[in-house]
Amino acid sequence: MGRKERREREQKRENYASQRSSEKRKHTLIAVGVFAVIAVIVGYAAWTFVNLDQSAVPGGPENAGALGSEHSHAGILVKVFGDSFDFSAPAYQIKSSWIHFEGNDGSTIHKHATGVTLGFLFESLGLGLDDQCFTFKDGRSFCTDEEYSLKFFINEEPVDDIRDYEISEDDTILISYGAETADEIEAQLLELKAQGLQKLG
Repeated sequence: MGRKERREREQKRENYASQRSSEKRKHTLIAVGVFAVIAVIVGYAAWTFVNLDQSAVPGGPENAGALGSEHSHAGILVKVFGDSFDFSAPAYQIKSSWIHFEGNDGSTIHKHATGVTLGFLFESLGLGLDDQCFTFKDGRSFCTDEEYSLKFFINEEPVDDIRDYEISEDDTILISYGAETADEIEAQLLELKAQGLQKLG
C-alpha cells in the first residue's frame, strides 16, 4: 500500500470524524433549543397559574371577586300566569360556580363571589331577562304589553329591573308575569315568604 493511499484513507477518516462531530454538535444544539423552549413554556404556565386572578377564570362574570369571597343565599319565586317556574330541574342546577341553584332545590340562589349579579345567574341558565321580557330556552317570551306585565320585587319592594342586583343573605326575589291584582301579588309574596320559612322549619 502506497503512501498516497494511506494519506487518502487518513483524509477520509478525518473528514468522516469531522462530519460526525459536526452532526453531533448540530443535534445537541437542536436538543438544547427544544429544551429551552419547553422550559420557557413551563415557566410561563407556572407563573400564570401562581398569579391567576380567579375572577378571570373562564365562564366567570366580568367584575366578580375570587370564588369563595362571599357565600350568600336568597329565596326566589318566578310566576308566569300564576304557575311557578321550576329551577329544581337538572337543566337549571349548578350551571356556574359563581351563582347557582344546587341540591335539586329551585327556590334558593347560592352566590359564591362578590360582584355577581342576578343578570349573570339568568344568563348562565340560558334564560333571557330584561326589564320588559322573560324568555325561556325554547324561545317563548313573556313581555310587558297592554294586557300583561313583568314585575319584580326585592324584599317585597317593587323594582324596575333586577339584572344588576347583587343578592345579600336572606333576600327574597319575586318575578311575576301576568295581569295580577294587588291582592294576587300579595299572595305571591306570602308564598315566597312561606317558602323561606319552610326551609328554616
